Amino acid sequence: MRRLAAASAFIVLACAPLSSARAGVYGDDLSRCLVKSTTSADQVAFMVWMFSALGAHPAVKSYTTFTDAQRDATSATAAHLMQRLMTEDCRSEAVAALKYEGESSIQLAFSGFGQAAVRGLMSDPAVNAAMEKLGEHIDGAKFEALAKDAGLATNKPAAK
Repeated sequence: MRRLAAASAFIVLACAPLSSARAGVYGDDLSRCLVKSTTSADQVAFMVWMFSALGAHPAVKSYTTFTDAQRDATSATAAHLMQRLMTEDCRSEAVAALKYEGESSIQLAFSGFGQAAVRGLMSDPAVNAAMEKLGEHIDGAKFEALAKDAGLATNKPAAK
């Protein structure tokens, strides 16, 4: 149940910037192309940019060590990556998404790309270990009650 709680919390955080809109077929094609056309290094560069941008928020800025120059460098790297993906690697998919589904399809496609990049980072054992620390602070009984209220089976063995 702790892993479920930790995973749920992370999913909420990872998906927070997503709108409730759903991508159409062309946006989905673009999202798949973005993922297919990037290396793990590209995905990490994108996540570093996201991390540096989020780290600029006054509530968390004191927890990061990004200088303005580093933040600018991560922005430049991400901009070049996005430009390459949209104008070269996935140009036909981007044109179709824009033409048939509008500008919001680009945001949704990059949200899908961001989710894939997060999954890549989550596969690292150190990240998993850090994420599992959340479970150490979760009241399992509250999540058991939540699951029970939802009609889900719990991890507790049946009474004999």
